[in-house]
Amino acid sequence: MITGHNPDILSCLANLSSDEVFTPPRVAGDMLDLLPATIWSDPNATFLDPVCKTGVFLREIARRLDAGLESQIPDLQERINHIFRNQVFGIGITELTALTSRRSVYCSKHANGKYSVSDAFDDEQGNIRFKRIKHSWKRGRCVLCGASKSASKGAYNRGEDMETHAYEFIHTAKNKKVFDMEFDVIIGNPPYHLDDGGFGRSATPIYQTFVEKAKELQPRYLTMIIPARWFAGGKGLSDFRNEMLNDSRIRKIVDYENAGECFPGVDIAGGVCYFLWDRENPGLCEVVSVLNGNPIGSTRSLNEFPTFIRHSQAVPIIRKVMAMGYDNMSNQVSSRKPFGLPTNARPLPKGDIKLRWNNGEGPYKRSDISVGVDLIDKYKVITSYVGYDHAGNPGPDGRRRVLSKIDILPPGTICTETYLVIGYFESEAEAKNLVSYMKTKMFRFLLSQFMYSHHITKDAYRFVPVMDSGTLWTDETLYQHFGLTTDEIAFIESKIRPMESVDE
Repeated sequence: MITGHNPDILSCLANLSSDEVFTPPRVAGDMLDLLPATIWSDPNATFLDPVCKTGVFLREIARRLDAGLESQIPDLQERINHIFRNQVFGIGITELTALTSRRSVYCSKHANGKYSVSDAFDDEQGNIRFKRIKHSWKRGRCVLCGASKSASKGAYNRGEDMETHAYEFIHTAKNKKVFDMEFDVIIGNPPYHLDDGGFGRSATPIYQTFVEKAKELQPRYLTMIIPARWFAGGKGLSDFRNEMLNDSRIRKIVDYENAGECFPGVDIAGGVCYFLWDRENPGLCEVVSVLNGNPIGSTRSLNEFPTFIRHSQAVPIIRKVMAMGYDNMSNQVSSRKPFGLPTNARPLPKGDIKLRWNNGEGPYKRSDISVGVDLIDKYKVITSYVGYDHAGNPGPDGRRRVLSKIDILPPGTICTETYLVIGYFESEAEAKNLVSYMKTKMFRFLLSQFMYSHHITKDAYRFVPVMDSGTLWTDETLYQHFGLTTDEIAFIESKIRPMESVDE
């Protein structure tokens, strides 16, 4: 436990899944660096990882405490026993991860085992425990975590010999009963999603529940690493996002737009972030964005906008756009199913209008359409509900294209749920002007501020102003119109790829 290892075995383990990702030791160290240095010489400070996987957080905490307490507790064995008995606590997310964590921390899968570096415990679990917890089912769903009783062939409703993923930390009614104590620091990397039994591979975020439960314990410090989709999207995350953006105790956020930079080989749509919550010191938040190893930071209020602005350089641009007072395009863009037709709708053998679906066009009956009827005979600008970039992430150069194919549907043509209608007009010229506007880097840059997955909903158009449809807008005219500086223009150009011209 005390000496270093090269290579570190915890950096070599394969992840359980894309939802239960092991934290590399380097990242664990970076998160611990957020805490004040004085805490490592405090013999009374207590630490909890409520979602142990490999034990990396507890191991690194113990390593730092060992060095920090040496002058106060000179005897090595006495110091180790004190740290493990009184300061370091964990809860395994499964029985396997509890065993792995004990092996990482105590050097033995049993805390009282022959090879344990500590003789502070009489039982096998020590202070890293695992309890098999049952879900609280009500109408086929767990009321505490949202898991579906029927999901994944009963993956959450199994017999005693199988894991149910009913995590103790969020399935305990009174969290202050966890270890019957209070904690100075709660730190961890919680599970990200649970199958909710919806259509296809439908998953509900669960990481926010761990953050909320941790706050209920009122530690002095809380730091967790979670998906960044809460910044602007995610199923059922509106309340969590609102609470986080208005919590002035969040003093630092470190954001990885490309999750692979934080978790090598792992693809998480929208990237990941970790944060420091400081109970006693509310104030502005230091935001650090990391891309291609380059950190860029600023200190700002998180609640200036209804979404978290990932890049600090984008903030003054958005301020200039919003100051002009234009209506935003989220009020103009259609909801999903602009004509009430799902993705799997197909052309009919015959009909008096045309249906555009993802593989072409074919006849359809006007009489079968009850939604968007007033749009049928307009020129409609459409784009795919799915963005161009893989999982909404930028390419290796840090740039996005954002939108997939943009097209104009002539009068008498409708579309399936595959597409959103961005605008509709009496004349083809106005429709072409909107297409030109959508292909500007400025338009797609503003749109990208809400993109944390491969889907682009109408809400993502909140920062995009509705411009005069009688004008052919270009990046140059937009930059000038909104008074952007050379540096602001350069930033947009660095984040958005060119798109083909209107006629291509």
